[in-house]
Amino acid sequence: MTEDDGELMLRYADGDLRAFAALYSRHRGPLYRYVARLVQDREVADDLFQEVWSRVIAHRERYEPRARFSTYLYRVARNCCIDHLRRVAARPSLIVAGDESGDEDPTLALCAPDEDSPENRLERAELVARYRAALESLPLEQRDAFLLAEQSGLSLEEIAAVTGVGVETAKSRLRYALAKLRKAIASDARLSAPPLVAAVAGDPPTESTGALQLAGEPGT
Repeated sequence: MTEDDGELMLRYADGDLRAFAALYSRHRGPLYRYVARLVQDREVADDLFQEVWSRVIAHRERYEPRARFSTYLYRVARNCCIDHLRRVAARPSLIVAGDESGDEDPTLALCAPDEDSPENRLERAELVARYRAALESLPLEQRDAFLLAEQSGLSLEEIAAVTGVGVETAKSRLRYALAKLRKAIASDARLSAPPLVAAVAGDPPTESTGALQLAGEPGT
């Protein structure tokens, strides 16, 4: 039986580092994909991903399971992202963008077809690029709502709570986002939004260093 996130967080607050490791392992992938696609910058996403977990760690003793842990986690993540985007907006000389280095996007390997011919790779890359451009062209509020729905597993009511708007507003943002994405990729029925969010979002930082190192010792 899978242990509840809230129980794991309470155990971590009491000093159980393995409970934090379980939480980190469970949420690291979807959380990173949400952050990466919201801020549209992999290097920034790496920093913000760490900041989110650092905030969770720093406030572990004040955590109260009044809502699902995932609602709490994505509220923290959204606050970190919005704070960053506001700082960038105040400095117009800085541009929030993807990696323009020209190197092959390593995320394309996540969605490579079984028959990895040059033609298939090119076709898949074109489809990913089309979807990625459509996602990044969405207004921030709509992209946020879509990514929360896709990555977090939150209900519409929980998305509204995380974003601080009414349920109807959250529903409207999500509806508009889905309509625009469908229109952008309508020319190819093989391209479905849900798998590609994960594919183009990038990989979370590896777990090789161990979540326990990130967690540290409670009370420090």
